[in-house]
Amino acid sequence: MQSTAILLVSVVFYLGIIQLALGVIITDPSQIAGTSPFDYIIVGGGTAGFVVANRLTENSTIRVLVLEAGIGDEGVLEMPIPFMGPILTPETQFGWNYTVAPQIGLDNRVFSYPRGRVLGGCSAVNYLIHQFGTDEDWNRIANLTSDPNWSWTNMKQYVQKYENLVPPLDGHNTTGQFIPSLHGFSGMVAASLPALNVTIDSRVMATLGQQSEFKYNEDTVGGDQSPLGIGFIQSSTGGGVRSSSYTAYYLTAATRPNLVVLTSVMVTNIVQTGTTSAGLKAFRSVQFVQGPGFPPITINATREVILSAGSIGTPKILQLSGIGNAADLKKLNIPVLINNTDVGNNLFDHTLLPNIFVVKDANANNTFDNLLRDPNQISIQTSDWLINKTGLFVNNIANNFGFARIALNGSADPAPGPKSPHYEMIFANLFFQNPGPFRPATGGYFTIGTMLTSPVSTGTVKISSTNPFDPPIIDPRYLTNQFDIIAMRESVRAILRFTAAPAWSDWIAGRFGQAFQNATDDASIDAYVRNLTISDMHPVGTASMSIAGTSGVVDSNLLVKGADGLRIVDASVFPRSPSLHSQGPVYLLAERAADIIKAAQRSTTSSTTSLSITPTVTSSKTSFPVTSTPASPGTVPEFGQCGGIVSHPSTVLF
Repeated sequence: MQSTAILLVSVVFYLGIIQLALGVIITDPSQIAGTSPFDYIIVGGGTAGFVVANRLTENSTIRVLVLEAGIGDEGVLEMPIPFMGPILTPETQFGWNYTVAPQIGLDNRVFSYPRGRVLGGCSAVNYLIHQFGTDEDWNRIANLTSDPNWSWTNMKQYVQKYENLVPPLDGHNTTGQFIPSLHGFSGMVAASLPALNVTIDSRVMATLGQQSEFKYNEDTVGGDQSPLGIGFIQSSTGGGVRSSSYTAYYLTAATRPNLVVLTSVMVTNIVQTGTTSAGLKAFRSVQFVQGPGFPPITINATREVILSAGSIGTPKILQLSGIGNAADLKKLNIPVLINNTDVGNNLFDHTLLPNIFVVKDANANNTFDNLLRDPNQISIQTSDWLINKTGLFVNNIANNFGFARIALNGSADPAPGPKSPHYEMIFANLFFQNPGPFRPATGGYFTIGTMLTSPVSTGTVKISSTNPFDPPIIDPRYLTNQFDIIAMRESVRAILRFTAAPAWSDWIAGRFGQAFQNATDDASIDAYVRNLTISDMHPVGTASMSIAGTSGVVDSNLLVKGADGLRIVDASVFPRSPSLHSQGPVYLLAERAADIIKAAQRSTTSSTTSLSITPTVTSSKTSFPVTSTPASPGTVPEFGQCGGIVSHPSTVLF
């Protein structure tokens, strides 16, 4: 009872701190009616969106509006806790709760496809892995776009702007666990090495001395350092707390009166506002609704509309707006404004196979499984995190991971170069089969997730109707290319060799599940892979960058081809899948995008037209939807814990 009482008091205290940190976040569109024009409208307050919003509003004369479909994380105790990443999505209010279409490469299975629907986007709900991509990843983008500014030589400067590497919370000696010259120490997003040693860490390291195939890598962040080998995970945390684009980029800009965030609204389409003298269709209006049955509202930008809705949301909005494959749009009776067959195509994604081992009874209590089955223990760990920032929950769910390549035997290499991996291994001291809290009722487990990081298979994202509330059809077509299944097969063989080291002789009792137990030759391993593989949640490519005038959706300045005033800044513009975790590459992309947009400001003159925010007439009577009580004069509205409006005194109004 005492620990529960302490926990409740701590929760109240913690949430109070969050409330004080909030700035101008509103849920009622009427609160921006009649205000000064917005120069930019950013669709999506996610990983990339808040980077751009922060950097653009450094200029106090530039006004930015961010439209976000989700809500804030106030009142959500789990979200800032690093260990809680796996339970934040799917099937929660913080995700889009998508599923994939039946996957022909995965036994026609259908499964969840987690994407963040909350301020901060996926950076607020992901598993926090912090990497830059390899130098070869960035050089490939430069080659595919014929723009050397995307090469690593140029992109590495943004590490200093985005990364703030901080000491681990436990203060342990990190010598040999990272290379300082690769990192930034004064950027926006906190990152750290593990803050808590766990029982399998020493076994992972001991294996490197017992199996010559596996080498130690002092720093797996990428960039100038190849990630190949096994080392320590760096996570986007600081002081035992998740660092997201919301906490890092929005909250540091929250006091700026020229930045406004409107939450809980669904963007339905981008609206054409004219045609340039060069024949480009101009798009500087955004239409959105507050929910099903509400009349649409249209708002204009004087400079640009910036889509940052992610690799699923961005192509969906483009297609609903009449920008996409004309044949598909005509089937839905959507007027074709720009015929671009690449919109929604070129979907790359990493795959994840959880390889689960049963831990011997003598060591079962040394895994995290029993603790996570016990509500009282969870309460104690949560209290430790809240009060002291100690205990298990200050940490990510894993401390070590590694990257490797397979023998190509004369085949073309899908990786961007010889220093970039084909697959990943991540070592977790618990049962992990799917995102979520499920685990068997008894026993201890050890999971080695293997991930395909240089996939060849590509899929599609297509709208299924003209209703913006209907989910799109997401068909990644996982493992439909022969290289992909071979790489996943070899990843299974590799972790079996890894766990055959003496370091695991008193730890592993056997493989979990009949399919894994039966995986002994190529055919049975392939069957096992196809039966259990899921998404590793790193989709890219559905609005890909390319050379101007060729296939692709945006040019190297991220402007939509055939359009004026419309730019895309999110993971959808990557032409190929980065061979490492995608969160860091998106931050770097967004930092450079902000510089590109600032350069465009200097070469153009902003329109001086007044802000137009008008409801679309849907009947003989037009009403402006208001779903929450407007703030009183002299206050700045904030997003409340339960979705309402909380007002605080302020001298600044728009």
